[in-house]
Amino acid sequence: MGVERLFKSFLDNMSRQGSNTRCYTVGDMQNKSVKQNSEGEAKAKPEVIKIGLDLHARQVTECRQLDGSTPKPAQKWDPWKLLNQVEEWVQGGSKVYSCYEAGACGYWYHRELIKCGAVNYVVAPRVLENQRSKHQKTDRLDARALLDNLESYLRGNRHAMSIVAVPSPELEKQRCVVRYREQLMRNRRRAEARGRALALSQGIVAPGGWWRPATWKQFKTQLPEWMDSQLEHWQQEALAVDAKERQVRGQIEKRLAIELPIGVGALSWMTLELEIRGWERFENRRQIASYTGLCPGIHNSNGRGREGSINRCGNSVVRYLLIEMVWRLLRWQPDYPPIKKLRTMASKRARRRLVVAVARRLAIDLWRWSTGRATAEALELRMGPAMTPPKNDASLLK
Repeated sequence: MGVERLFKSFLDNMSRQGSNTRCYTVGDMQNKSVKQNSEGEAKAKPEVIKIGLDLHARQVTECRQLDGSTPKPAQKWDPWKLLNQVEEWVQGGSKVYSCYEAGACGYWYHRELIKCGAVNYVVAPRVLENQRSKHQKTDRLDARALLDNLESYLRGNRHAMSIVAVPSPELEKQRCVVRYREQLMRNRRRAEARGRALALSQGIVAPGGWWRPATWKQFKTQLPEWMDSQLEHWQQEALAVDAKERQVRGQIEKRLAIELPIGVGALSWMTLELEIRGWERFENRRQIASYTGLCPGIHNSNGRGREGSINRCGNSVVRYLLIEMVWRLLRWQPDYPPIKKLRTMASKRARRRLVVAVARRLAIDLWRWSTGRATAEALELRMGPAMTPPKNDASLLK
């Protein structure tokens, strides 16, 4: 009897355990599966995706961060496949932020990212953290460093990145014409220099503008027969490029529709306006002065320091255009206040240093005049047709 009672008790316990197991499988396992699926969906659809991009012609390296998690390892993509992936993230409900450095690839990828629904920033190139501290540079490290800067910028640190103002497609087309002319000028000077170097290698000093028809006719008689054919090639190339440059210059000057201060020049003004991408985007004089790169470098600590050479930030084309304008205004705008001070300088070295300060002031005054903050009369800039420069001013340009 005791054995039968024990066996019956064992069977009852097994049946109870079996029923509990079946309840766990049907009930708890289903609940657990639903919970895992919901967690998987939450992980697959982050609210914010931040991407640092290192863009090249045939590939783009991206490093992403999902919400506030640790950044994922950087990986390489085909540029168009990454755009498709960004579009999928946006359609899935995620907010995508991205950034890449301005460079040879231009702004086309920025426009494509905007079309896909992302918020993209084109930033000014700078020495990144990995390059400065570790002296290491790879596409993966650069993408990670850009992601760190993007995250800091989105948290409110506006000094983490310098945002580049992206021009409109139409403005970019017009600016390409200006830069095309500059390339033509460089090609002409290159052909001129090669011909001059060839002549000098045989002890023959080429006169200035040796490639121009009138000068070439006289210079050709001094050349050996074997050199004549080679120099003629560079002379013909310089002539052809110069003719094309004059044609493009005329197209640029025809776009001018306003009256300018005397000495500024239609070509210089159009080039300056297209390179700056509109005077209206500057809010104060500090911004326009900083963009020129004509501000002095400062070395100051504990109340002691000095000013160094100019920092050369911003656009180099804008910088040399302003310097050229100052030397022209020295003749054509004698009553312009900064020019008055420049004319009092007797030392050539002091005058050249002061020209930089005058160019910075000229950029500010042109910004004030162009945006309507001040009139030409208030700035003491003479408007109207070109005037004949005084004869006694020629010495100031030496």
